[in-house]
Amino acid sequence: MTDGRLTDFEEQRTHLLGIAYRMLGEMSAAEDIVQEAWLRWNRAADEDIRDPHAWLSAVTVRLSLDALRKARRRRESYVGPWLPEPLLPDDTRALAADAPAARAELASDLSLALLHVLERLSPEERAALILHDAFDCEYSAIAEMLERNEAACRKLVSRARERVREARPRHAVNAEAHRALVAQFVAAAASNDTAAITRLLANDVVLYSDGGGKAAAALNPIFGADKVMRFTLGVMRKFSPEGGIVPVVTELNGMPGVLFQTIDGLHSALTIDFDGERITVIYLVRNPDKLRRITTSPSLGSSPSA
Repeated sequence: MTDGRLTDFEEQRTHLLGIAYRMLGEMSAAEDIVQEAWLRWNRAADEDIRDPHAWLSAVTVRLSLDALRKARRRRESYVGPWLPEPLLPDDTRALAADAPAARAELASDLSLALLHVLERLSPEERAALILHDAFDCEYSAIAEMLERNEAACRKLVSRARERVREARPRHAVNAEAHRALVAQFVAAAASNDTAAITRLLANDVVLYSDGGGKAAAALNPIFGADKVMRFTLGVMRKFSPEGGIVPVVTELNGMPGVLFQTIDGLHSALTIDFDGERITVIYLVRNPDKLRRITTSPSLGSSPSA
């Protein structure tokens, strides 16, 4: 392994991690993919590599496809809803900054909401959409990576876009309104204000809570404003005032979010989707495996609190 080859790989590392995380929704799994790409890069002959960026991207995509297919089978027996792993700002900024298509929605959108919707796509649809809309790849390059023809890849991207739009309609929202709505929801929940919580929720709101069988969580999505309100208050009431939940307002996957901490440590991570006025979806991650990266982050203690 020459110094030049090592340098070439390190220059691509964030790019490869960005592909793998968008494909798998789990940073630890994405890091495993990048490590395997490194091993293959280390073994490859110089004459087999014309373009390091293209070679490493193709290897990472194919590894991610294999990993996603296996993960899908495991997730069929997952306890409760499966949600992506939330990321703090440092990770999110690195992955978003690497995506060159800043004009494209998918390039900067690493939200749990979008990643959750991407779970509904086939592995090939997901790969094609990510490569085209987040990384500005030409269809010829996508076809080579997916080992399909260009026409098939165009259909994959078109079908994936349509499915994403159907599952997650876009609304005219802004970051300030998003942060304000998160803060209002947290304040209403902390004060057990049923009327205030209900006003903030869309009638058809849905709440997904991911405990993975390792932390208490709802085993099925919760639908409707009344049921979501009751679940929220039920969680808050389980903790006494002396050792209750302390909300820490931060940014999760590039969106306003909240970390809930107790005297025992990090309880959960929460983000929302909204239609510009009211909350339409709540994502509550409780699985300790998915919170480990946040728990061990040196920046956690410096997050601004509510």
